[in-house]
Amino acid sequence: MDKLWGGRFKKTTSAETDHFHSSISFDCRLYEQDIAGSIAHAKMLGRQGIIPQTDADKIIGGLNDILDEIRAGNVEFDLSAEDIHMNIESLLIQRIGESGKKHHTGRSRNDQVALDMRIYVREEIENINNLLFELLSVINTLAKKHIDTVMPGYTHLQRAQPITLAFHLLAYSEMFMRDIDRMTDVSNRADAMPLGSGALAGSTYPLDRDMVKELLGFDALTLNALDAVSDRDFCVEFLSSSAIIMMHLSRFCEEIILWSSKEFDFIELDDAYSTGSSIMPQKKNPDMAELIRGKTGRVYGDLICLLTVMKSLPLAYNKDMQEDKESIFDAVDTIKSCLIVFKGMLDTMTVHENVMRSACNDGFVNATDAADWLVKKGLPFRDAHEIIGRLVLYCIAEKKTLETLTLDEWQDVSPEFDSSIYEAIVPETCVNARNLPGGPGRDYLLKLIALNQDYLSENVTES
Repeated sequence: MDKLWGGRFKKTTSAETDHFHSSISFDCRLYEQDIAGSIAHAKMLGRQGIIPQTDADKIIGGLNDILDEIRAGNVEFDLSAEDIHMNIESLLIQRIGESGKKHHTGRSRNDQVALDMRIYVREEIENINNLLFELLSVINTLAKKHIDTVMPGYTHLQRAQPITLAFHLLAYSEMFMRDIDRMTDVSNRADAMPLGSGALAGSTYPLDRDMVKELLGFDALTLNALDAVSDRDFCVEFLSSSAIIMMHLSRFCEEIILWSSKEFDFIELDDAYSTGSSIMPQKKNPDMAELIRGKTGRVYGDLICLLTVMKSLPLAYNKDMQEDKESIFDAVDTIKSCLIVFKGMLDTMTVHENVMRSACNDGFVNATDAADWLVKKGLPFRDAHEIIGRLVLYCIAEKKTLETLTLDEWQDVSPEFDSSIYEAIVPETCVNARNLPGGPGRDYLLKLIALNQDYLSENVTES
C-alpha cells in the first residue's frame, strides 16, 4: 500500500520499519473517537466552504458507514497504514474516491491524535467514576449494616483503640470520593478542544474551531497550537490519579487478606472470589485481593513510563509520544477490571462480628479511655498515661486485662479509681463516647452514612 505521506520519498519503508513504526495494533481502539472528530471536522469544512458541501456530505456518509462496519467486526486494519487515523482515511478514500482525499484539509495527525486522546480520557474517566460510585454504594450499605460491629482499630498493625467496622469502611469512602474528585479535575483539564492546531502552528484555512468544539461537546479551545499538539499533561494526571486509586484498592486488599487469615478470622471471602491450592486441599486463598494488590504496581509502571517518555521532549510533537497510548489503555483496562472484581468481593464477604468484638478483649484497646477517665477526674494527662501504663504492665505480668482487674487492684495504683471505671472501658462505651465529627460514635456515623447516600444519589442521577 502506498503511504499517504509518500510523495517526498524515493523508497518504501522496510517491513521491519512498518512493523516497528505502526501503532494500529493498539490504537485501533480509538476508532470511535477518531471518527467522531473526523465527522465534526468534515461538517465544519463544508459549512465554511473550505471544501464543497457535496464532498463534505460524502465524507460524513462514508465515515458513518466505516463506523458501522468496524462495530460489526467487518474491517481488518492494515499494518502498512500505520495508525487508526491513516487506516480510516485510507478506508474512506477507497469507499468514496477523490472526495475522501479532501478530508484531511486543515488538520494534521498531531492535532487529530491529541483530540482523540482527550475524548478517550474524558469518556474513560466517566466510566471509572461510575464504577467508583458503585463501590461507594456497596461500602455505604455495609457501613449501615455494621454500625454496631465493634472491632479493634490498629496503628503499626498493633491493636490500638476500639472502633466499628462501619468506621473502618467509611475511611475508604473518603479515599474513593477524593479519587472521584481527582478524576473529575483531570477531565476538566482535558476538556479543551485541540483540533485546528495543525502540526504545530494552526492553519491558513478559515477553520471554525468553535463549531467543532460545540459539535464534540468540549467547553473550551486550546489556546496555543504548539502546546496543544505536544501536551500530554492530562494523560500523566490521569495515570497519576489511577495510581492513587490503585493504591487505595491495594491498601484495602491488604486488610482483606489479613482479615481472611486464620490469625485474624475477621471475615470469610465468598467462594466466587477465592481460589484453592493444587496441592493443599484445605486452602482457600484470597487471590483476587492479591491480584489487585499486585496489579497496583502495573499502573504505577504506566505512570512512570509516560513521565519518562515526556521528560525530555522538545516542542512540539515527537514520535515518542506514540508511547502514551499503551500506558493509558493498560491503566484503563486494569483499573476497571480491579474495581469490578473488588466491588463483588467486598459485597459478598461474610463478616465474623463476634470475632471482631472478641479481639477488643485483648491488646488493651481501652487503655486510652481509662487514661481519659482519670483526666476527667482532674489528673494531668501525662500522669494518667503513666498510671495506666503501670496497670498494663501489671496486667501483662499477671495475665489479666483491664476489665478483669479487681477494684482493689485499680486502687492500688491510683486511689482515684471507683467502680464507674468498668463501664467507661467497655468497648461500645469507648466507641460511642467519640461522637464528635470525624469520630466513630454511632450518632455521628449515621449522619455520615446519610450524607454519603445523598452524595451518591446526586451524582449517580447526574451521571
